[in-house]
Amino acid sequence: MTDERLKLLARNLIEYSVELKEGENILIELIGQEIELAKELVKLSYSKGAKPFLWLKHPTLLRSLLLNATEEQIEIIAQNERDLMEKMDAYIGIRSSPNPFELSDVPDEKMNLYQRIWFHKVHGEVRVPKTKWCILRYPNYSMAQQAKMSLEEFEDFYFNVCNLDYSKMSKAMDALVELMQNTDEVRIVAKDTDLRFSIKGMKAVKCDGHMNIPDGEVYTAPVKDSVNGYITYNTPSNYAGFKFENIRFEFKDGKIVKATANNTEKLNKILDTDEGARYIGEFSIGLNPYITKPMEDTLFDEKIAGSIHFTLGNAYEDADNGNRSAVHWDIVLIQTPEYGGGEIYFDGKLIRKDGRFVIKELEGLNPENLK
Repeated sequence: MTDERLKLLARNLIEYSVELKEGENILIELIGQEIELAKELVKLSYSKGAKPFLWLKHPTLLRSLLLNATEEQIEIIAQNERDLMEKMDAYIGIRSSPNPFELSDVPDEKMNLYQRIWFHKVHGEVRVPKTKWCILRYPNYSMAQQAKMSLEEFEDFYFNVCNLDYSKMSKAMDALVELMQNTDEVRIVAKDTDLRFSIKGMKAVKCDGHMNIPDGEVYTAPVKDSVNGYITYNTPSNYAGFKFENIRFEFKDGKIVKATANNTEKLNKILDTDEGARYIGEFSIGLNPYITKPMEDTLFDEKIAGSIHFTLGNAYEDADNGNRSAVHWDIVLIQTPEYGGGEIYFDGKLIRKDGRFVIKELEGLNPENLK
């Protein structure tokens, strides 16, 4: 019997997140083993008069493929998938890997081919700018273990987070969107962090359950050459199958001029993917009241209430500072007291301290007002 919470999630994804309409094409991509949610999405798509398409993949098979892949081979795969993606009106991606580190031993040059050609040409150039899309994880033992919970406890947490009333959150976000769009200088202060940049003239975008589940952030982009100072992230980040910790960047006129981490060499190889990888493509403020600690899954961690993420690489077209890269890497800094605190200033005015908004127009975004 299908969990009623899962049926509600599927309905929210189809009706709210991608707003699927009669006659539209929707691609449902499942990376992993669990299929119940995908079955519900196919069923609901047909009930809307839409046409569902499926990609079924598995990280273990992807690893086997990438270990000895050639550039010509990756180009063929990318073109094949791009051709289908260009025919889609909507996309839902379900990630449910049993092992988040399955790709950890794929050589860097092969992961670069995957990111630069396969992922970027299909998702960066087509899916993100040209479809109604939403990406989510599916609860499994691996995720529960990362969150240090039993599976049952994690499933309860997961459905609280994912079935949040995002329409209520959306209305509360409007004040932050307006404030960001009228702000010039942003200053971020935290432990071993003092960062200044401009967001003048940049669009602010609310993420209110339409592009990610879970959701809960408002993002923009810094003026590309305006970032100066340094930032030390206090949240681990899994990228290309490797767990990075203690990431620290120093910026001069927008560019990362020094980068260190638990594997500084591997980090700098990612930064050297292309010219845009050493610049920032996104600045975002996390707001989901049910997510309060990292679980080493970016889709959850970037939504932590009281956090920011300052994203390497490619900018989104709806908040575009002109930066282009095959890399788009969200890395999280939490500013709640448990993680060292911190402040956000807009044009010299304190707007958030230790993870809580301190000006009246933004109080509706504090956790107790969003649950």
